[in-house]
Amino acid sequence: MLHTAMELHHIRKSYGRADGPVEVLSDVSFSLAPGETLALTGESGSGKSTILHLIAGLDRPDGGRIVVAGEEITSLPDRALARLRRQHIALIFQQYNLIPSLSVAENIAFHARMARGLDEAWAEALTDRLGLGELRDRMPDEVSGGQRQRVAIARAMALRPALLLADEPTGNLDETTSDQVMAALHDLVAEIGCALLLVTHSGKIAAGMDRHLHLSHGRVDQA
Repeated sequence: MLHTAMELHHIRKSYGRADGPVEVLSDVSFSLAPGETLALTGESGSGKSTILHLIAGLDRPDGGRIVVAGEEITSLPDRALARLRRQHIALIFQQYNLIPSLSVAENIAFHARMARGLDEAWAEALTDRLGLGELRDRMPDEVSGGQRQRVAIARAMALRPALLLADEPTGNLDETTSDQVMAALHDLVAEIGCALLLVTHSGKIAAGMDRHLHLSHGRVDQA
């Protein structure tokens, strides 16, 4: 049994600009236990999405250590990093990132199938529980924004990930739909037992999480 789903140790990250490097993260450390939910807030440009990209192995830190599902990823070669990401990490974005040429059902199964971990019965159950049963053959542009986000949640959960990263997952939704999407997300996170790190600007959503950290001036503090 893993003691942590994710750990950040003294992470630093800068980006180059014409007038010199800009430090985004100066000393970020926190961890997430399996089954724990955490909200990350902060001003636009404070580095919240950067943290998600680093944890997902989509970018690399300038310094510090990152551990996901018991494995340090900071110095993993690209192929090993891609394997770990496929097997243990799922992502949900504000813009859904569905594949427009695939149906709702095909989108839900896509990542789990790529990771060779598709449980068709579980994917089917997710489709029904998220109210997508009658939409399984439709294309993404034939369903509403709230329904697309439910597809994105089902696609992420089809993997049964150890760690779920969500970047403003309700940012494009009205309040009622946002509440419905977050309720479904919390239910599935609790059932699977995965850790959830969610970036949000919503105080209401942050208040519904187990913990809340605020990112400012390259560091995180308890909110």
